[in-house]
Formats: sequence, structure tokens, C-alpha cells
Amino acid sequence: MGTVVLYKSMSLDGFVAGPHVRAEHPMGEGGERLHEWMFTERPDPRDKEFVAAIMASVGAVVVGRRTFDVGLPHWQDTPYPVPTLVLTHQARDELAMKSATFTFVTDGIASSLESAQDAAGGKDVIVMGAQTGRQFLSAGLVDELQISLVPVVLGGGTRLLEDLGPIELERTQVIASDAVTHLRFRVTT
Repeated sequence: MGTVVLYKSMSLDGFVAGPHVRAEHPMGEGGERLHEWMFTERPDPRDKEFVAAIMASVGAVVVGRRTFDVGLPHWQDTPYPVPTLVLTHQARDELAMKSATFTFVTDGIASSLESAQDAAGGKDVIVMGAQTGRQFLSAGLVDELQISLVPVVLGGGTRLLEDLGPIELERTQVIASDAVTHLRFRVTT
């Protein structure tokens, strides 16, 4: 079975999205700065290698409904080319896309994780979205936390690591480029 990885780009002041997340600003106002390192015309080779490793390891994704709602118009596909489970309270039919399918799960995070692990075929499950990520962390369902720390202070927005209580981590990897520092931690508690 693969690893359950909570992956987010984060500002130095701990925000994973800017303020006022909505369809016009899916990363919040100013939040797109957190992903500029991925979409530059000349990406750093270390960042390209980091992204390639994630793409090779992911077998399924779990996202929250809000991430789905604000992300889909911009992605025009699943966020990774793998099955994506949407944690929601509203049932709906599967949504087939170009690369994979969105499946809507209404019976909680444990069920969404089980379905994602089945779909992942032994590869990693990536958890996306701040609220969904906090739910998974609180429930002890995350094996690794992967943060791409961007040298910017957003000053407001959505925090990932808020109201969780203590969580012990062991740093397992650091990759630093001029644009971002990728930190990987194993959750030990």
C-alpha cells in the first residue's frame, strides 16, 4: 500500500491560500504566488525533478468539495492524471474527465481514503485542500506531510496547520531551489 501524503505549497507565514478564495481566485487573492515556481518559463531543475517524482508516485487523490468547486474550472481535468475522490455531503454521479474520473464520496474521510487506496494500486494517495488536509491530520490518517515553502508573506488567507494540537514530525527530505524549499516530513504521532 502506498503512502498517504498531504502536499501543499505554503507561504512563510503559514498560509496555503490567500484571502477571499472563490471561483475568480481559486488560490485566494495573491495566492497564485504559491505556485509560480511550478509554472515559470524556466523552472529550476531541482523543482522539475521534485514535481516529476510526485507525478510518478501518485496513484489517487482526495480533495474536498471546495477545492473541487474552485479548482475544476481552472484545471479542466483532474488535478493529477489519476482517479480523484471528492469528499462531499452531496451525492452526485461520477464525472469522467480527459485524464481520469472524479468520484464523489459522501460517507466520510475514512471511506474516501479506503476508496483512494484501492484506486491507487499500491501508489501514493495525495490529499489536497486545507480543510480536508486538517481533517486527515486530525484523524491520524496522514503518513507524510510535504510542504513547498515559498519565500513570500501573504499576510492572510487560509492556514493548513491550524487548530490541530501537537503533531510530531521527522524531517526526511529537504530540496532547496532559489524559488522554493521543498520539505518532506514523516508523521510520527
